[in-house]
Formats: sequence, structure tokens, C-alpha cells
Amino acid sequence: MTGTGSISELGYVSLRARDLSAVARNATELLGLEEVENNGSKAVFAAQFGRREIVYTQGSEDGLDHVGLIASSSDQLAAIRDKVRFGGYTVISEHPFEDYIDEGFAFVGPEGFTWHVYTARHSYSMVKNGSFGPDRFGHVNIQAVDTIAMRDFLADVFGFKVSDRIGNDAAFFMRCNNDHHGIAVFKSTRPALHHHAWQTQSIVDLSKLGDRLARRGSRLAWGPVRHGAGDNIAVYYVEPTGAVIELYTDLERIFDPEREIRYWDEENLYWINQWDGQVPPGILDHGVPPVGR
Repeated sequence: MTGTGSISELGYVSLRARDLSAVARNATELLGLEEVENNGSKAVFAAQFGRREIVYTQGSEDGLDHVGLIASSSDQLAAIRDKVRFGGYTVISEHPFEDYIDEGFAFVGPEGFTWHVYTARHSYSMVKNGSFGPDRFGHVNIQAVDTIAMRDFLADVFGFKVSDRIGNDAAFFMRCNNDHHGIAVFKSTRPALHHHAWQTQSIVDLSKLGDRLARRGSRLAWGPVRHGAGDNIAVYYVEPTGAVIELYTDLERIFDPEREIRYWDEENLYWINQWDGQVPPGILDHGVPPVGR
């Protein structure tokens, strides 16, 4: 993942929320994130001290505002900017969205998704800041009408590689570093952010999330489940915006840059559930659309 004009990791996800207080309580009390900032109209949270991994902004509708992607250097950032201009995409900001970021830009890509590309140097500690919660923000799952066009966009502009392919165009799991996927693209009738996902240390953390939900009269939407594509064990629940949150562990790590794409028959649900082949009805209908620009 060191080609010219490649991102090195996902930085954060930014959503708009009609009920900012509800998403703030969810982030801290259920998911276990730390509040970095909250001024009443914008709230920022992180699993890791010194980071900003999810942003919620008060809005009239629930939706995906943008996804933040990290370029490893100014040269990589400039190369991505050149590809965006060559592709004719609309640049909506020549400067970073956030004041703590020194350099970056934002543009609208296929199907209305906004991407904020910037430089940053991050490191992770395995020591949690609080008593519970994930270790880090891991990936997003987006839904697209034309998954092949979205796959090509992510590969050509950002340098993503396909790790696993489901059917002809049902889904693509794409990586920008050693994690099996940083962005998964699923075919749908409308563009949306289906879920944002957070890495934790063990399956025990997944069970404790289920306990916290149950004590508040809520339930997991799915899981625990072990996926075939990615091999991760995961649980899912629906946050107040309508987007899904995934907490996972055991995700496949890929160290061979030439690792062949794994192909899965779309009808063989082992790719999505190794244990019993079941998928809860309606789980893929959740999600929030990208907001209009």
C-alpha cells in the first residue's frame, strides 16, 4: 500500500445527528468512547487518547457527513489531489475540515459520498484509557448502487486493494494497510453508510457490550458471529442515528501485498456467517445516507 497517491489508514467518520445528546450517551455509556469535545452542536469521541475518531454534528437529519482518510505524507496527499482533479470530482474545500489538521482537502465522490483526505501521524496503545471500550476505530461499511464503479474509484484514487469479492458485484472488501478491510462496499438500492466498526481485544468485550445493551432495555441486532470474509468475530447494534455500530475482534491481517483476491459465491452465506449461515432479516436495511452538498 505504498503506491503514489495512496492512503495509509482510516482516520475518522463524521455523522450528522438529530439528537446529539442521544448519540453522545451512546458513544460514552454503551460503546465506551471518551468524549474529546462537546460544545452543544458538535461532539467528538475517541477510543484512543489524543485522537478524534468519530464526530457528530447537530443536524436536521441523520446522515453521513464525510469519512476522513489519512495520507502518510504531503507527497501522497498531493498525488491524491491530482487524481481527484483529473477525475473531475467536485472539491468542496481546499483546506482541512478540522482546525487540528495542518493539511488536507475534501471532495465529493461517486454516489454523493464526501471524502476528507489529510495527513496525520498516529500510533496506538493497547492500554485502554477507561474501564471498557474499543481499542480503535477500524473500518466502515458503505452501500452503493454501483459497487463496481465504487470499487474502481477507491482503488484508482486512494490505492485500496480488494481482499475479498462476493459474487460478481454483491460486495467488495478493500484494504489500505494490513487490516483485511478499511472499507467494505455492499450492493444496495441506495447509497448509505451501513456501519462504522471498532476493534477490541477479545470476544469478552463483545459479550460485555451485549450486557450493557440488555441492562438498558436494548438488544444486539446481530451476533456474535464469525464472518468468512475477514474472519472477524463481531456484534452489531443500531445507534440513535439509524446507522449500525460493529464491535469486532480477530480480523484477518494481510502482509502479502500480492495476496490473491478471495472469491465467494454470493449464495453461500459462509462468507458472511461461518457459524450458522444465518443473517437477521432487515439487518442490511439499516444505515444513513450521505448528506447533500
